[in-house]
Amino acid sequence: MNTTQELKEKLVTINRITKVVKGGRRFGFAALVVVGNQKGLVGFGHGKAKQVPDAVKKASDEAKSNLIKIPLREGRTLHHDTFAKNGSGKVILRSAPSGTGIIAGGVVRAICEMLGIQDIVAKSIGSSNPYNVVRACIDALRKQRSPKDISIERGKKISEVVSKR
Repeated sequence: MNTTQELKEKLVTINRITKVVKGGRRFGFAALVVVGNQKGLVGFGHGKAKQVPDAVKKASDEAKSNLIKIPLREGRTLHHDTFAKNGSGKVILRSAPSGTGIIAGGVVRAICEMLGIQDIVAKSIGSSNPYNVVRACIDALRKQRSPKDISIERGKKISEVVSKR
């Protein structure tokens, strides 16, 4: 895939892990990174290393290998409201009219910005653990189905599937 030069990455969180050994403390770092092209492609990755830059690099490499394509309405919002859960992290994503902006918390906001969504209302419920929230958000986005996909599945025209506004 020739999208590597236009991919942007955003560091969601860094965790410092301490291992106590005979000589003192050993520190390790875990990084969670979201990447996307801001045109409907998004992925996330997790990397661990002894140094922060190495952990971030590992996480971004994993994120680039786990990209998924999400259909967007008018390239700015979701086609329909959706909900997903991962562990105790629950996420509700709602499509919004033009001019609303991204109304979402830190982790969900990062994913929406990397995906290229401009108008969305999102709520993260339950766990604030960034790993669970990221996975729940990606699961919710995976449930997105465009009218084109539904019309092909049902064997109808797009105009028959989409309600008149």
